[in-house]
Amino acid sequence: MSVARTLERARAAAERVTDPELPMLTLADLGVLREVDVVAESHVVVAITPTYTGCPAMAAMRDDLVRELSSAGFDRVEVRVSLDPAWTTDWISPAGRAALATAGISPPGPAPRTDGPVPLTLMPTARQVRCPRCDSPATDLVSEFGSTACKAQYRCTACLEPFDHVKEI
Repeated sequence: MSVARTLERARAAAERVTDPELPMLTLADLGVLREVDVVAESHVVVAITPTYTGCPAMAAMRDDLVRELSSAGFDRVEVRVSLDPAWTTDWISPAGRAALATAGISPPGPAPRTDGPVPLTLMPTARQVRCPRCDSPATDLVSEFGSTACKAQYRCTACLEPFDHVKEI
């Protein structure tokens, strides 16, 4: 089998793996899957970037990648963690953003940009969040801490439904 075909097969297998905390997203749609390289016919190296330092889902992502690539016929699978550049919510694909909204989770807006250190604020972050159910901009922050560390909890004041919002990073 050609190297290009082997790489295509490896990439397709890696792109099937879903995020353990957001199972409606593949690691590719989430932007966590950074690289897939074939070293030899049955040896593949995959690079992933955590959504934030200390993300507890990294071990599950690694295990799922190893399982999926092994099932695809790769005898040796290495998963490397790439921290530079740091992951940003801007890497979530349009299909991933649509999948979040379909699942009732508000997708992130553009990530904040700074030219230096990230400013420390003790107040909740001001966001323009739309309800993923009725598309109303009339929403209230309930808690900066949602079902996972990367989400905040909101409530729509139009339809009164609670929902998670993926925080911009």
